[in-house]
Amino acid sequence: MEVVRHPSILRRDQAMLLVVDVQEKLHAVMTHRERVTANLRRLIQGFQVLELPILVTEQYPRGLGPTVSELRELFEVWNPYEKLTFSCCLVPELCGAIQESGATQIVLTGIETHVCILQTGLDLIQRGYQVHVPADAVSSRKELDWQMALERLRKAGAVITVTESALFELLVRAGTTEFKQIATLVK
Repeated sequence: MEVVRHPSILRRDQAMLLVVDVQEKLHAVMTHRERVTANLRRLIQGFQVLELPILVTEQYPRGLGPTVSELRELFEVWNPYEKLTFSCCLVPELCGAIQESGATQIVLTGIETHVCILQTGLDLIQRGYQVHVPADAVSSRKELDWQMALERLRKAGAVITVTESALFELLVRAGTTEFKQIATLVK
């Protein structure tokens, strides 16, 4: 009997992580920034354990600073996509990298939820991608902005989730070396 899973469950052969604009000057004024940073670290490390693609953007790094060191230090090679547009989908090189990855499911994380995350998510959905937004891995300066952006994304078809759910969907089963590594990350 063929195993049929719900189409909104993340699958390894289709998923990638997009980390948007978690930069020093922006990060410093976000609500729940410690929680968001901790969950971004979990997601990045989990995707690394699973050997899944990860892309990172920086919005005008000369003015907003680089990605926070807590995230930069997780990468052997640091090569973020610089942008001036709010939607990541308006950066041709980044769109090319997403297409080349073969991913159809994008786990969308970072800041700010009501600006770059919202516009990127809507544009990705319009392009036919399934967008997963871990609510605990995105933030805005104001709680209401965060809430309204998540509501708008959900209504547009995004899957609103949490970090741990996303990682365990990708794992599928317990008892593996990968499970042990990721279980350690989410403790």
